Amino acid sequence: MSFCSIFAMRWFNPLGSMLMLERKISNWNITQQRIWKDWDEISDNIKIAVIASEDQNFSNHWGFDFKAINIAFKYNKNNKKIHGASTITQQVAKNIFLWPARSWIRKGFESWLTILIELIWPKKRTLEIYLNCVEWGEGIFGIEAASRHYFNVSAKQLTPYQASLLAATLPNPRKWDPASPDDYLQKKAKWIQTQMNNLGGKNYLAKLK
Repeated sequence: MSFCSIFAMRWFNPLGSMLMLERKISNWNITQQRIWKDWDEISDNIKIAVIASEDQNFSNHWGFDFKAINIAFKYNKNNKKIHGASTITQQVAKNIFLWPARSWIRKGFESWLTILIELIWPKKRTLEIYLNCVEWGEGIFGIEAASRHYFNVSAKQLTPYQASLLAATLPNPRKWDPASPDDYLQKKAKWIQTQMNNLGGKNYLAKLK
């Protein structure tokens, strides 16, 4: 079943996600906003911003960034605040197909789905689905809904600064407001912009197949 679903989604857009369903069940009164946008209708700024923030090795890895996992493991051994090391591919697998609970069984399913996604989808498709399904606030899913809600522009019109602010909220998108960023969010957005430049911007995106 998972193979068939992933194979179909190489060409057909998902209607929603398990995360959207879970959020709807937990708060039925919230109206969910989501408008699908194809790759060419999304600003390159937000594409490179989420890669810079979430998964700088996205173009090279096969779904798992073992260097990032090792760094997170060492950090988490000595700190109460847990750092994750999920790649964009893993986040897509988790948000689209799986329930938002933590267990070794769910992690096993996530790993299996991540491998299938890497085998079946081009990197561009993985990033396109990620940008259209990621949560960006209470009831706000996908980059088009987020762009309109916070900045009153389309996903195609996002500036580098706006894109960096949106990317900066992703660890906890229901906590921060990119339209009214506090000092922490502004500092993180500036760091993301620096990383965007270091990665090479559009030249990085040209590596994606």
